[in-house]
Amino acid sequence: MTGRAAYRQLPSVDLVLRSGAGVAALSRHGHALTVNAIRQTLTEIRAAPQSTPTDPETVALAADALLQAACQSPLRPVYNLTGTVLHTNLGRALLAEEAVAAATLAMRNALALEYDLESGKRGERDTILRDLLVALTGAEDATVVNNNAAAVLLVLNTFAAGRETVISRGELIEIGGSFRMPDIMARAGTQIVEVGTTNRTHPADYEQAIGPDTALLFKVHTSNYRVEGFHKEVPAPTLAAIARQKGLPLVNDLGSGTLVDLACWGLRHEPTVAEALAEGADLVTFSGDKLLGGPQAGFILGRRDLIAALNRNPMKRALRLDKLRLAALEATLRLYQDPDRLAERLPTLRHLARPQADIATLAQDLNAALANAVGPEFDVSVTDCHSQIGSGALPTDTIPSAGLALHAANPKASGQRVIALAAAFRALPVPVIGRIAQDTFILDLRCLEDPAAFRANLTGFERP
Repeated sequence: MTGRAAYRQLPSVDLVLRSGAGVAALSRHGHALTVNAIRQTLTEIRAAPQSTPTDPETVALAADALLQAACQSPLRPVYNLTGTVLHTNLGRALLAEEAVAAATLAMRNALALEYDLESGKRGERDTILRDLLVALTGAEDATVVNNNAAAVLLVLNTFAAGRETVISRGELIEIGGSFRMPDIMARAGTQIVEVGTTNRTHPADYEQAIGPDTALLFKVHTSNYRVEGFHKEVPAPTLAAIARQKGLPLVNDLGSGTLVDLACWGLRHEPTVAEALAEGADLVTFSGDKLLGGPQAGFILGRRDLIAALNRNPMKRALRLDKLRLAALEATLRLYQDPDRLAERLPTLRHLARPQADIATLAQDLNAALANAVGPEFDVSVTDCHSQIGSGALPTDTIPSAGLALHAANPKASGQRVIALAAAFRALPVPVIGRIAQDTFILDLRCLEDPAAFRANLTGFERP
């Protein structure tokens, strides 16, 4: 059927709205969106009337499908089976249940955010975290902004705008998204004075670079890469002594930053915030959503007079945290007061400390379900693999792990078939994100904590 005869078979918008599926769509999406979706569906049917059903119920179902697809948020939960625990592209640290509950409470209620309940007068939001941070690190004082780049920006703008900042050439790092430390420093308004070479910097390099326009010495922990071989850097205590002799503050940017010794869980030792302060840093900056295991934030800890100056900078207000992240951070920091149960309660440490044997057992349990989902065109096997921390922390270190390896049964078509397989897993109701290596799709199970939900999710798998 073509032409006007086909158009006459199309139901009116009103008739589609009064169908069962139309009424359901109205209740879910409202009148305006539903009408627009029906009109779009009818337009598409007119373009190919020979092969498309035109009864009101079918048209309404098609319109509802359009609306559901359009309303689906891009911020969808996914299974992180990449083997990178703190995956920047997947949101970094998962929050502890205590932090989730605290943020939820903050969303639902008015809070004493900047209100002193004892005096009935205006208070300061920084006091919410200050005492906890001081107790956990030994710092004199602390303040917090919305991420670590902002923390560095605020420090440099406060103390070195229009003046010089001395930094080792080997510490002018680049972080994710081609975001470079020299760019942050330039935006802060300070003049960079590079000392040393890419691989070797000596105390004399700093001493010779200090002049009347020098504002501070800046040390950056190269947390996202390692230099090996013919290499030398100036230790923080030595640099602190030079800074004191010259009457300058030393700022130590730890990047990822940790409050506890990771060696307790079999990982390589990373400098802790307390250690950096004890080594003589006047200010220490670090992130909240990496090794700390909390929401995105940038911490600045150190001398009381310097923290007070930071808080007086008008830029501080532009960089401050909202009540949701403050609530989640407070709950996260309180977990550190009970170190014996920290790895049990903090997802980041729980995932990092998970024994390989436990993960291998999980892989064995899921092997059959996965093989049944993908079908005979793919071979599925339990495999040893290696996880990494991610987000620039301990970049050369890996953690023994286990997972499931999937590769095409026909090796001649393995490359494209595995790419299509990865796409099919991303198309699941809850997308599954793995990694491809040597024509094999690998699902590292280190971060999988609900195998029952994962099995149920596989029922939606469509074989490529």
